[in-house]
Amino acid sequence: MKFNIITIFPEIFNSYFNESIIKRAQEKKIIKIKAHDLRKWTKDKHKTVDDTPYGGGAGMVLKIDPLFKAIKEIAKKENKKRKIILFSAKGKKWNQQLAQKYSKLDELVLICGRYEGVDERILHFIDKEISIGDYVLTGGEIGAMTVVDSVTRLLPGVLGNKESAEDESHSKPGVLEYPQYTKPAVFEYVKKERGKTIKKRLKVPDILLSGDHKKIKEWREKSKKEIK
Repeated sequence: MKFNIITIFPEIFNSYFNESIIKRAQEKKIIKIKAHDLRKWTKDKHKTVDDTPYGGGAGMVLKIDPLFKAIKEIAKKENKKRKIILFSAKGKKWNQQLAQKYSKLDELVLICGRYEGVDERILHFIDKEISIGDYVLTGGEIGAMTVVDSVTRLLPGVLGNKESAEDESHSKPGVLEYPQYTKPAVFEYVKKERGKTIKKRLKVPDILLSGDHKKIKEWREKSKKEIK
């Protein structure tokens, strides 16, 4: 799967995408990530990508000219299994179900907004506006990382265990994964309460140490939480 990211800060992705699962997915050639510098599609010597908003107001707005040219060049070949996304505060909320839907595609083109926003006319050339939450970020780059990460881990061969993606939180809408534990079976620590030093012990639930896989499965099903 290809991820083409349009940004004015292409190097911002280097650290995150060159570590852990995302790095291994690239090495296995399951995914290909390319961060494109929007300034490449400007004409003037200053490589200007933004300008003041019509009608006045604070901040700067990303110009439509370089964005249109970038999309036209990156998505020049017709592909029905490609989506062009703009990260926007007024976009559809990103969730696990969208990640699963988009993991069936061949390519995602991700446009990272900056400053006060993007010229609204860009909406004629994209497929979807996406928001990763009800808050404002400095730019769309963190949103792009979020989409790349959440989609990549759903692709075949990325995770070591297929069940990792099937059982985790939000795989089913509104359902959170059961609690997880690992060694040691008993964790001891010291805590001060009302001037006294008290030794505390936290134990792993006995059922998980029983070896009874049927009962463990039942316990895990019962321990899943639904988001209200």
